[in-house]
Amino acid sequence: MSAEDLEKYETEMELKLYREYRDVVGLFKYVIETERRFYLTNDYEMQVHSVQGEVFFEVSMADAWVWDMYRPARFVKQVRVLTFKDVNIEELNKADLDLPSDNSGFNG
Repeated sequence: MSAEDLEKYETEMELKLYREYRDVVGLFKYVIETERRFYLTNDYEMQVHSVQGEVFFEVSMADAWVWDMYRPARFVKQVRVLTFKDVNIEELNKADLDLPSDNSGFNG
């Protein structure tokens, strides 16, 4: 496989992932972003832990969708994330979810 073939494959996978995101985002209430992944979920719990002066976050989610083009299945029943990095949690505003129905806004 050439570098050009690999780049074309990755571009196609990103476009497929974007389209899937566009189709499912309206089903969820929260966006949770960690340093490694981006999740959509309707239910989460976050705990802040401190051990020997180190602070870390534990985020648990139920029935989530994960932005990861290399996963064969992006819907997951349970997710538990432990991280020393920032966690960003946003409640989605349904009025802001008017995404383009084609790929005109995607620059993959």
